[in-house]
Amino acid sequence: MTALLTAEDFLRAFHDRTPGLQSAATEAGPAADGTTSYQALAARVAGARRVLDLGCADGALLDLLAGQGAEVLAGIDLSAGELALARRRPALAGAELHQGRAQELPFADDSFDAVVSHMALMLMTDVEQVVREAARVLRPGGTLAVAVGGGPVAGEAIELFLTLARPSFASVPAERRMPRLGDRRSRSREGLDELLVPAGFTPVTWESIAIDLGGDPDHCWQTLTRAFYDVTTLDQAQTAALHDAFLTEVHPRRNADGHVPCGMLINLATARLG
Repeated sequence: MTALLTAEDFLRAFHDRTPGLQSAATEAGPAADGTTSYQALAARVAGARRVLDLGCADGALLDLLAGQGAEVLAGIDLSAGELALARRRPALAGAELHQGRAQELPFADDSFDAVVSHMALMLMTDVEQVVREAARVLRPGGTLAVAVGGGPVAGEAIELFLTLARPSFASVPAERRMPRLGDRRSRSREGLDELLVPAGFTPVTWESIAIDLGGDPDHCWQTLTRAFYDVTTLDQAQTAALHDAFLTEVHPRRNADGHVPCGMLINLATARLG
């Protein structure tokens, strides 16, 4: 990693090294009602026949959309490794999957009834251009539905992990530091309205859900080190020290059955194109 590494280079390299891992964690982390954030997002576009996924990764969300009746499926992602897994899914045999940027969509105007993005829009640079492209390929009245991170549930293992990890992240030398990812406006209701309304969308509807990525302490460690991109910037000694500190402090937080609550908030935002 060098100081010149762009955000897109960083994301592409990360997902090419670890295809499928983040979607596996998403599918293993349900909300209180038993649904995953993929399922919650898919429900926002139920009935859409033509759907595009921005940052589709290994196709897990597109697979769900196919199962709920979408007939025309498309996705775009930076990572060839993620797309290789997506192309192996039987439900996506007829899907149009592209390696590329959401800022330059290879689709005609008015091609889709819905555009979705799960935990990806918030990582994208030049997000105004992403929004313009989403508006271009949506039909009038079409739906944009996105899931963005809302931070840790207070008092649980993710909050502990980040409290312990932030000093290490801050001490990473410039040449190894993770580039800035995304635009902070895409992570809040007000920011999304600022981005979407000028492009012709309605103000967003907004709902927050909590998913639990918990398990035993080792499971939590494995899940969190895969979920947070910053961990890849740590050297071996920093990672080992963080591992030991986390396990020491998380053990007393186990429930009677050994489960460690490890909650994360996911915000679901939906808007329609006027």
